[in-house]
Amino acid sequence: MAKEKVTRVIDGDTFMTSRRKKPVRLATIDTPEKGQKGYGAAKAKLQKLIQGEEVRIDTVARDKYGRAIANVYKGRESINKKMK
Repeated sequence: MAKEKVTRVIDGDTFMTSRRKKPVRLATIDTPEKGQKGYGAAKAKLQKLIQGEEVRIDTVARDKYGRAIANVYKGRESINKKMK
């Protein structure tokens, strides 16, 4: 797994990296969508954890839009576990 730099957090469970054309979604995590209660807090939490950081992405599946569904790590820390 190569390290990738997070360029933009879209919401509490989806982000972009400098190496991908499509967003990455955190596996087993489902945070509120834009307009739903808790959206801002979830997005802010993920931004604080990974915005501008180097992460490792372990893709476990693809969704119907072709996005990677992944376990994401910053160092030894599981971002998926932090977002539960």
